[in-house]
Amino acid sequence: MGKIIAIANQKGGVGKTTTAINLAASLAVLEYKVLLVDADPQANSTSGVGFDPRNVKTSIYECLVGETNPKDIILETETPNMWLLPAHIDLVGAEIEMINLPNREKVMRKMFEGIKDDYDFVIIDCSPSLGLLTINALTGADSVIIPVQCEYFALEGLGKLLNTIKIVQTRLNTDLSIEGMLLTMYDSRLRLSNQVVEEVKTHFQNMVFDTIIQRNTRLGEAPSFGQTIIMHDASSRGAVNYLNLARELLQKNGMTKIDESEKIIPVINEQ
Repeated sequence: MGKIIAIANQKGGVGKTTTAINLAASLAVLEYKVLLVDADPQANSTSGVGFDPRNVKTSIYECLVGETNPKDIILETETPNMWLLPAHIDLVGAEIEMINLPNREKVMRKMFEGIKDDYDFVIIDCSPSLGLLTINALTGADSVIIPVQCEYFALEGLGKLLNTIKIVQTRLNTDLSIEGMLLTMYDSRLRLSNQVVEEVKTHFQNMVFDTIIQRNTRLGEAPSFGQTIIMHDASSRGAVNYLNLARELLQKNGMTKIDESEKIIPVINEQ
């Protein structure tokens, strides 16, 4: 059974879509089957892996408000082991159309029931809001990763997001857990970046991933080529950061493909 992870933060520009795309690609490179779900009307994850949203005839919108089977519209990306459930600008109207549906907060969970067993991981790129689409993603997910940018307003609005997650845990999805907070856009030359890292780790301690995503030009370039950072420049700092995040995620979930015997460090007798 695949693990469903939502990448969520109601603030825009925190590296949410970048994280969704490149975490999915990194897990795929590590030989796990991954489905990237674009649940954002801006469709940046769709364009970020090489598909023009304007040419997408059927998207997640039809799965949520119609009878379309997601298996029929999943696209294969150029990254091996990675697939995409695309979005389209039409998704902006989904929240209005879903209002009158029974169990409207659980529409996405029901959609995932027929596909999650086909993948090791399902990564959801949520919209930058706390609207019905994001609530649906959190209700359908097993866990959530919260990107936090290393900038002045890093903690602004974080309390509201955590409160929303708590409400979802209480009323809609008791199994939802916080996978971790991911510090993004880190620049070691800036005192402010270091202060934010220290503040977030002081406040949230073990909830924060050890891996930090650094500012990287190649990481910013990749979407304009419709490529993941792995396909664009596998040797870049951004690629290394996201591969490290994927490995840390696997370790947290006990899914590393290293035998227990190989983890034991042999004792060397000094003579």
